[in-house]
Amino acid sequence: MAKSIMLMGTSSHVGKSIITTALCRIFHQQGLKVVPFKAQNMALNSYVTREGLEMGRAQVAQAEAAGLEPMVDMNPVLLKPTGNSCSQVIINGRPLGNMSAREYHTGYSLKAFSAVTEALERLQQNYEVLVIEGAGSPAEVNLKANDIVNMRVAKHLQAPVLLIADIDRGGALASLVGTLELLDEDERALVKGLVINKFRGDISLLTPAIEFLEKKTGKPVLGVVPHIDELGIDDEDSVSLEEKQAAPHEDGDKLRLAVIQTPKISNFTDFSSLAAEPDVDLYYVQDVEGLGEPDLILLPGSKNTTEDLLHLRECGLEQAVKAKVQAGTPLWGICGGYQMLGEKIRDPHHTESVHDEVVGMGLLPIITTFSPEKLLTQVKCRCECLSYITESSSLQADDMPGYEIHMGQTDFTAETIHPFRILSMGGRDANEADGAVSADGMVLGTYVHGIFDHDGFRRQLLNVLRKKRGWEPLQEQRNQYKAKEAAYDRLAETVAGSLDMKKLEAIMDGNGEDIC
Repeated sequence: MAKSIMLMGTSSHVGKSIITTALCRIFHQQGLKVVPFKAQNMALNSYVTREGLEMGRAQVAQAEAAGLEPMVDMNPVLLKPTGNSCSQVIINGRPLGNMSAREYHTGYSLKAFSAVTEALERLQQNYEVLVIEGAGSPAEVNLKANDIVNMRVAKHLQAPVLLIADIDRGGALASLVGTLELLDEDERALVKGLVINKFRGDISLLTPAIEFLEKKTGKPVLGVVPHIDELGIDDEDSVSLEEKQAAPHEDGDKLRLAVIQTPKISNFTDFSSLAAEPDVDLYYVQDVEGLGEPDLILLPGSKNTTEDLLHLRECGLEQAVKAKVQAGTPLWGICGGYQMLGEKIRDPHHTESVHDEVVGMGLLPIITTFSPEKLLTQVKCRCECLSYITESSSLQADDMPGYEIHMGQTDFTAETIHPFRILSMGGRDANEADGAVSADGMVLGTYVHGIFDHDGFRRQLLNVLRKKRGWEPLQEQRNQYKAKEAAYDRLAETVAGSLDMKKLEAIMDGNGEDIC
């Protein structure tokens, strides 16, 4: 039977996902067969597995840290908010339908727990260590009866729990003490240690607080993890975008890439590899004032494309973006962003919203019609010498991996250049055109997520933008895979050096005891 450790937090965004990733890497470095697990994710950042199944993006990063290919057993339940307290419910990688929060929590979540226990059983049979992530806080008394991601999982496995608090935002001591106080006695007994995360400053000044916590709670503090700047690891969900709102630098030495942040933005991890480039200043835009003077505008995917398009229209961003394009700023749309760029979006089955039809931005000759069926597939594609921005600038790349995840069928209303050709879908040979480019070459749309993760293609695009600015191209090509591996190793080193790993191993072996 696999050993397990479960990480819970005093609230959302305290660092559970990152410390789970770190432990996966640490145990992987020790030569153990370790696997991450999160029973239920609520996130708009998702991923498509080799089998064409959908899972949360956080477990993809954790799988990479553990040296594994992502698989849906790592995240059997995924909730994708669509708006109006409603989410698309995805079980074992396949969409079940939309449910209100009340319908799900009071009528379905406990049924979904069978998918959780079945996935856990398979993982226990095939791995030596399970590193399990909780969600939010285990002390939400209004949700606790139907919760399937926190203490219900810990009780099912009798897994020892580490409780994590974020000290960077303040109130860490109170949140740790208060969370423990709100747990039932048997739940409190499963908590075997406390972790303080995102600490800045002189750690010796924290010693009285640690002594107080241990005396007050009877639980050992396993360590204090410092705040880590520029992790280089994909973010779990849009809550992290709060930290990416800074305006672009005005020093003029970097390319300015503006990502339009809509209320239901999804898969913004498409832009992580761009943001990591040394000559890029990538920022997120929520209003007209924040748009600035970008070298490239990026319109990302959305879980509610029509509503997000209407939001852009109402707040003035649609008109501002179109004005920038007319003035010579290139625009890329991915997935839902691609659909917004067309002439119309039709939703006859009300798959995403109450609107039968919404007029698009009119920048590409396409019409998209939503249907209840979702396309989920990994792809490989090619960019065949695409003339871009100027006749003397072109983009070309082979063997570009990515994935598609959308519910719309797009038809073309005029002849158009297609920027990509799909060579395989779900491991099977294919030969399909993807995307569209406007007649003036300034607007490009595609359904392929992950298109910027191809090192050569990404650098070509940035060099085209540099040429437009009158700058010399950069010859050095950043290796995204090596950069990610280095980031996981750096994270593991930091966390391993901050936690009492011997005490953690004793806890996992069943030898951890509360402080008397």
